[in-house]
Amino acid sequence: MRALSPSSIRPPFAAYSHGVEVVAGLRWVATSGQLGLAADGSLPDGAHAQAAQCFANCAAILAEAGMGPADVVRINAFVTDRSHMAGYMQARDEWLAGVARLPASTLVIVSGFTRPEFLVEVEVTAAAP
Repeated sequence: MRALSPSSIRPPFAAYSHGVEVVAGLRWVATSGQLGLAADGSLPDGAHAQAAQCFANCAAILAEAGMGPADVVRINAFVTDRSHMAGYMQARDEWLAGVARLPASTLVIVSGFTRPEFLVEVEVTAAAP
């Protein structure tokens, strides 16, 4: 895989690539959107803590397929308020720390989730041999 960041467009302003090329023959994993719920059903307070749990949940799903953050091609994330963007982005950057090829990434502000205490949802798509 390789990051795609054409010089003809503005460079990414955060930890992501404009695109990622995936070569033929790799296995794909797509997660469902993960909320900040821990295995025991607890929900941490705040966007950063919820996003960190979302990424931990995604990591567990990827691990089932023998993959990790370095295999992620794309991240789609959703927050319920513009004020939650910084906490989400901090958690994303922490999860991707040390990853050489950054994934493509989209962050959308939504009106809400199934329960009002949910602040963040994250889904990832990954590919690996």
